[in-house]
Amino acid sequence: MTRRLAAEALGTAMLLAIVIGSGIMGERLAGGNVAIALLGNTIATGAGLVVLITIFGPVSGAHLNPAVTLVMLIRREMDARTAAAYVVAQGAGAILGAWVAHAMFAEPLLQISAKLRDGPAQGFSEFVATFGLIGTILGTRSRPDTVPAAVGLYIVAAYWFTASTSFANPAVTLARSLSDTFAGIAPASAPLFIAAQCAGAIAAAFLFGWLLKEKPRL
Repeated sequence: MTRRLAAEALGTAMLLAIVIGSGIMGERLAGGNVAIALLGNTIATGAGLVVLITIFGPVSGAHLNPAVTLVMLIRREMDARTAAAYVVAQGAGAILGAWVAHAMFAEPLLQISAKLRDGPAQGFSEFVATFGLIGTILGTRSRPDTVPAAVGLYIVAAYWFTASTSFANPAVTLARSLSDTFAGIAPASAPLFIAAQCAGAIAAAFLFGWLLKEKPRL
């Protein structure tokens, strides 16, 4: 269990360093072109996810995301105590990763984002993004070697087809609220995102369980 929690914390920290760090780099190099900055952020995040899931999958399952852990709890593939420990490790790792990104780019470590991402469309986007992410994970589990690439490619796509740029991860949302950079989200906007992510994950757990001919474990 210690190794599993360490893997979740370290993997989530590395994910946030990639997401926030590439956002800072993209914004600095794009010369004001937001599309180019987002493209750089997208490619780095998708590529990073492929690597992180490949590394940490054999250790902890590479959830790196409380929404994924929630689904595994619903499916009774882990107990509540283990799921809670995973979520704590992911949250702590995410915050650490944000600080690492700030330090690499000589930004203040402690920040609060001022970037509002409000409105029903943003919340619905996060529902759709997380629903699709869980569907990708559940739909490829019978072929474990395909999971890293499938998740990375889905997130690359979701960055561009969702209005919210697909956070799809409550730990990521929390950490990005502590970064007043390109990838940030204002703390006031975070609860809507997190609620929508959890709802999308729960919906996907049951729908894909049925679609893939699995009986819900109630």
